[in-house]
Amino acid sequence: MVVTFFSPSGYEVRKDYTGADMVMYLPTDLPANVRFFLDLLRPDLVLFVKYEFWYNYLGELKRRNILTCLVSGIFRPDQYFFRWYGRPARGMFSVFNRMFLQDEQSGRLLESIGYHNYSVTGDTRFDRVSQIAAAAKELPVIEKFRGGESLFVAGSSWDEDEDIIARYINANSGTMKWIIAPHEIDESHLCRIEKRLAPKSVRYSRYDDEAGDCRVMIIDNIGMLSSVYRYASIAAVGGGFGRGIHNILEPACWGIPVLFGPNHLKFREAVQLKERGGAVSFNNFETFATIVEKYLSDPAAIETAGNASAAYIAENKGSTDKVYKEIFEGQAAENLLKK
Repeated sequence: MVVTFFSPSGYEVRKDYTGADMVMYLPTDLPANVRFFLDLLRPDLVLFVKYEFWYNYLGELKRRNILTCLVSGIFRPDQYFFRWYGRPARGMFSVFNRMFLQDEQSGRLLESIGYHNYSVTGDTRFDRVSQIAAAAKELPVIEKFRGGESLFVAGSSWDEDEDIIARYINANSGTMKWIIAPHEIDESHLCRIEKRLAPKSVRYSRYDDEAGDCRVMIIDNIGMLSSVYRYASIAAVGGGFGRGIHNILEPACWGIPVLFGPNHLKFREAVQLKERGGAVSFNNFETFATIVEKYLSDPAAIETAGNASAAYIAENKGSTDKVYKEIFEGQAAENLLKK
């Protein structure tokens, strides 16, 4: 099995994954690259995830009659596939032997342009974050840093998120302990975070007994965030002031409230988790402060929101088994493989 990634943020986290024979970057979607890569691997089955539509890869897979599926696919009416100018790209959907979708709306959109080769099986990420949580590592350094206090974890943060969070910390550092785990951990970014903070902070890699009086920790590595969330009372997920939020399911599976910025409406799980009461969005410092202070003044509100988060995760698990059975088991699998 070969697992490929397009972006460093995915590759860096999973590059040492032992369940695959190889983990690598996907070669650029150019005809010569595609032919060479497929000649080298000679795959029997290719799975694309969510938004992965690579024109040359899909065309070559169809030409070679290789079984190809889309997993956790999700579509919105504003995507170019469903606009008049997106007609030429719709042919990519015919390459997939089956598209496994997250919701019924995505299926209706496909039907509106003449495609019925889909099943609604849910989002496999719910299963994945649950597996990660079940296998989460204990982090003695985080436990020691937290002590007996409440802990706020800001995960996958960007500058815009950090401006707001640091401003609040500077005025309220004594209310609880704080961890900032930025999306980018280059030295210049870490230094910017440190300069924003008035209270004493420490990087995870430098924590020792002499740092016991620090109120803020900065995570300066990639790969441990999902385990850090287990120690949090409240979490914020970054990206909501940029192109869109990062993974909110990782903190939600620990049964805690989740906060994020305004650019989340294209993310089905964010909208649904807000509706369930497990998440709240903020669009500036004032709304962030109001939300945090509400939780700090009312522990029952933290528990209620956390229970909503945990229930949302539990209710949406099971997609992986559905996809596996349809591809590999029973009559549905036989029908799929005949195509």
